[in-house]
Formats: sequence, C-alpha cells, structure tokens
Amino acid sequence: MKHALHSVVFGLFLASTAALADDMPTIKLLMKDGRLYPETLEVPAHTRFRLAVKNEGPGAAEFESLELRKELVMAPGITRNLVFHPMKPGTYKFFDDFHPATGQGQIVAKE
Repeated sequence: MKHALHSVVFGLFLASTAALADDMPTIKLLMKDGRLYPETLEVPAHTRFRLAVKNEGPGAAEFESLELRKELVMAPGITRNLVFHPMKPGTYKFFDDFHPATGQGQIVAKE
C-alpha cells in the first residue's frame, strides 16, 4: 500500500510539473541564412519563458548569449527549446556564433 501511495504522489508531481511547463510563455526565433527573425524579442520581465529556436538553414546555426549563459548549436531543419529563468527588466544580447556579422539580436525584458 505504501508503494502505491508513493506512485500516486509521484504521478501527481509529474502532472503538476508538466502543467507548469505548459503555462510557460513561448517566444519563437527563426534563424535563416545567417539572419535572425525577429532581431528583437520582447519578453515579460520576472517571468520564466521558453524560447523555441528554429534553424531553417541552409547551414548550421548557433544561438549564443554570453550574459545569459545560453548556447545552442543546431543543424539545418532543427527546432529546439531553451528555458530562461525570470529576468530583470533590461536588454540582453545574443548572436549566431556562425554568422556574427549578420546574426545579432536582443531580448528585451519588459515590466
């Protein structure tokens, strides 16, 4: 009986964790031909969010932000998610490390 109770509690924990992840705002970023679309991403300050990054190619792309300590390398045709912790209001730079001259962007966290 004790094992069954632990299974139920663990199941409820997983369900609540999934529900929290589903409530998280998702912001989309497209990387294509060494460019970022859009170049400026507006997000709510003090809110955890998911960034869905899609690389439409033709080559590899790398989302990188030194100040946010995030890095993600993707082959063409791949979409991946990054989860960001709540940010203070401000502007945070990111770039495509394979195309630094043309792949510059920023995340603006607003109140």
